[in-house]
This record gives sequence, structure tokens and C-alpha cells, in this order.
Amino acid sequence: VVAVGTTSVRSLETAAAAELIDVGCPAPFKGDSTIFLYPGCEFRVVDAMITNFHLPESTLIMLVAAFAGFEETLAAYEAAVQREYRFFSYGDAMFVTRKGAL
Repeated sequence: VVAVGTTSVRSLETAAAAELIDVGCPAPFKGDSTIFLYPGCEFRVVDAMITNFHLPESTLIMLVAAFAGFEETLAAYEAAVQREYRFFSYGDAMFVTRKGAL
């Protein structure tokens, strides 16, 4: 499963946590997400995501680090700074795979 954006990641992982996913396919649902994705969390559904380069010290970069690995995320951000990529909502995007997924 490839999620587009961190909100999609949270939505899919919320469905998985609520056991609303049957054989890898989420069932329709409505509700709020109470999960907080941080390093050490287990991702159950999402294998890859497309997301922006988020601002430092944000919960979104924490989610990306939890998903891809802290060192891998740090290396990607260092490369982005060196190449003068744009950050935040209207900046550049990246394709990120879940650590250990491939």
C-alpha cells in the first residue's frame, strides 16, 4: 500500500489498529484517529508513502522517522538541504519506503 501524505498514513494505520482491515483492504469507516505514530511504532498496512519534506521538530517528521528509520530520514534531509530542496507544504516531496519493507 502506498499512502499519499501523512494524513493517509494515519488513516490507514488507524483502520488497522481498529481491526477494520480485512486481507489487506480497509473497510469503510468514519471516526477520529487517536493514534500517534512515533519511532518504535509498528506500521501494519502502509508499505510506502509520498510526503513533503516537513519542518524540523514537527510531529510529521517524527512520523516519517518512525516509518523510514531515524538515520535514513536524517540522511534524506541532509541531502535535501545540500541540494536546496524546498521544505513544508508547497515544497518538494519524497517517496519513502517503510524500513524493512523491501
